[in-house]
Amino acid sequence: WKHGHNNINNKNMNASASKTSWPELVGKNGEEAKALVEKELPGVAVDVIPDGSMVTMDYRTDRVRVFANSKGKVIRAPQVG
Repeated sequence: WKHGHNNINNKNMNASASKTSWPELVGKNGEEAKALVEKELPGVAVDVIPDGSMVTMDYRTDRVRVFANSKGKVIRAPQVG
């Protein structure tokens, strides 16, 4: 069972081997937060999502969502998933 999880592409390996949460970005500008996450975790899809938006609930190791309020400020820690 351990070995089954190793059969993932390099993009996913980056997320699992690197930082997975950015609590220090809460309160920062969403676009700036997106740029920082992209720099720290290359190859991962990073999206700024308006608070209250409908999103899928699937967990993806190649995705980080940055939730921002109406002023564009990050409202919760962006994380891989």
